[in-house]
Amino acid sequence: MIREPAVAGRFYPRNAAQLEREVRQFIAPAKDAASPAPSPPARALGCIVPHAGYMYSGAVAGAVFARLDLPRRFVILGPRHYPQGASLAILSEGAWRTPLGDAPLDASLAAALARACPLLREDAVAHSAEHSIEVELPFLQHMAPEFRFVPIVLGTDRFQAFEDLGRALAGVVAEAEAAQAGPVLIVASSDMNHYESDEITRQKDARAIERILALDPRGLYDVVRREQISMCGYGPAVTMLVAAKQLGATRAELVRYATSAEVSGDCDWVVGYAGIVVA
Repeated sequence: MIREPAVAGRFYPRNAAQLEREVRQFIAPAKDAASPAPSPPARALGCIVPHAGYMYSGAVAGAVFARLDLPRRFVILGPRHYPQGASLAILSEGAWRTPLGDAPLDASLAAALARACPLLREDAVAHSAEHSIEVELPFLQHMAPEFRFVPIVLGTDRFQAFEDLGRALAGVVAEAEAAQAGPVLIVASSDMNHYESDEITRQKDARAIERILALDPRGLYDVVRREQISMCGYGPAVTMLVAAKQLGATRAELVRYATSAEVSGDCDWVVGYAGIVVA
């Protein structure tokens, strides 16, 4: 099965050459010699990257991917923005198409995850129009051209589901590495607070980021719900943190933060974007 692109020409360019140029610009290292970029982590277990239109969040996503020594296997967790489909939806076979070509799914990794987490359901409907995973693929196609991935979208708000999936993810990733099948990076696709002022968004996002940097999945879940932080991918982020902690994560780093106001100039109605690496 080929999953055709749903948001090419809207969230990112439909033209392959233009898309390649934009991705290259977003991942280019900073040229400020006075503030050299820190060395990449020796090993990243997970990361959080935004998924808005590239003009708004591409630089944040690019900064994260540029920081990482990317493997060839990924699990990409995204929120389900639409009501259709299963609450925890996985796809196991085929490929996802972008203007840069076809990104193949990792069938063996997907099968292992489906066995480890019975909550997962094979469901193409939940993925058909969803952008949260699709927009990350051109970065990986540019930087890790032989990669395979497993897409999972989450449409539930239950902490227990996030925890169960995270623990299953950790077990499968650990087994894959023990079998010398190669490392797996868990990517959580999420924007931060939505549609409030720049000032309020930065304040709310700081509270969520504080819990992420503390490697505190339950704390992130609680603060998002208590403070009404409209972080669309908090479920993927919580799941990734659960898995990363079980895999031995000891630190998290905020690579870059921005809001849409930095591009649009509108400080009254913004979305926040955070790029974070967990190692």
